[in-house]
Amino acid sequence: MTSYVVEADGGSRGNPGPAGYGAVVRDAADGQIIAEDAAAIGTATNNVAEYRGLIAGLRALLDLAGDGAAVEVRMDSKLVVEQMAGRWKIKNEGLRPLALEAGALARRLRVSWRWIPREQNREADRLANEAMDAAAKGIAWHSTTTSGGPGSPASAVPGAGGAQESLFDSTDVSEISSEVPGAAAKGTGWRPATTAATTLILLRHGETALSVERRFSGLGDPELTPNGTAQAEAAAARLARAPYGVQVIVSSPLKRARATAEAVAARTGLEVIVEEGLREADFGDWEGHTFTEIQRRWPDELAAWLADPSVAPPGGESFETVARRVQETLDALVERYEGRTVLAVSHVTPIKTLLRLALLAPPAALYRMHLDLACVSRIEYYADGPAVVKAFNDTSHLH
Repeated sequence: MTSYVVEADGGSRGNPGPAGYGAVVRDAADGQIIAEDAAAIGTATNNVAEYRGLIAGLRALLDLAGDGAAVEVRMDSKLVVEQMAGRWKIKNEGLRPLALEAGALARRLRVSWRWIPREQNREADRLANEAMDAAAKGIAWHSTTTSGGPGSPASAVPGAGGAQESLFDSTDVSEISSEVPGAAAKGTGWRPATTAATTLILLRHGETALSVERRFSGLGDPELTPNGTAQAEAAAARLARAPYGVQVIVSSPLKRARATAEAVAARTGLEVIVEEGLREADFGDWEGHTFTEIQRRWPDELAAWLADPSVAPPGGESFETVARRVQETLDALVERYEGRTVLAVSHVTPIKTLLRLALLAPPAALYRMHLDLACVSRIEYYADGPAVVKAFNDTSHLH
């Protein structure tokens, strides 16, 4: 069975300062480089850049060889190697999300970890410096590896058109955000994007009887209360004015969202297009219950659900499952309405998920967000750069 070597490195000119990473994948049998990746990541520390290099290397290998491949990961960062091997604790909370992401990738492979001296990690170090040099000149790094076939960088490396990104994108620290998985190109992080954005304005529906009583409201279909209708009208009045320029309205199929969307449609003259993927999560047996009621009746199931986004409520849908359908819906919207401003009227879980994906935050970030009724958030997606979150939980129209 073919085995591989991943060599990864990262650096920061200032620590923190302008930073970048590099990674190569080699055939373990002959040492030939079969994939490489590098990118500038804006302002970051050495350790962040090193973890970014590791993530890029693991992703490149997974794109090349798939799950279960045998690999020896070699890095000159003692900290990263020891933490990933489980021998050192992660004391810096800023590194924990990166370590979790790298660990999730590593579990899909058969990995052994090896620390090497810096002089034995020259290729990855060279790539990291090339990426930083390119960014300083305002240009994107491009691979110069010429090996062909299915293992060539053009087909195997995330930095050369691959489909996935890591937790932090190659963007300036003032715009730490996400590229939509599947997008074709990345910005340099040192200059603004050069194409028009596809703008997604996210509007949560207005108040319902269940939200008044703080009850779980998933696929149940309550209507807006009079106050909820007033909230929808206030949001509509705001979004119908400049500078929003809404060109398309899409909505969850559920009544509370459609009624909120129709309020905006009435003021803008646009039709409401129903998108099934924007529906709320299915809370199963918990539908209509309060948190306290659920805690008393399903204490173990609730604890598991709060601890793990892959766990579903009894008879319901996990946040992980929701994320998959929301991602599919997002990809379709961005492709269908490229360069336009789209209002998406939805619910707490899908909106949080879209924001999390835009920030490339881990699934657990869902538990750290709060969205008010009839709030507005906004994300811009660029074909030549990352997504940028421009607004979050804005309720100024309700005051």
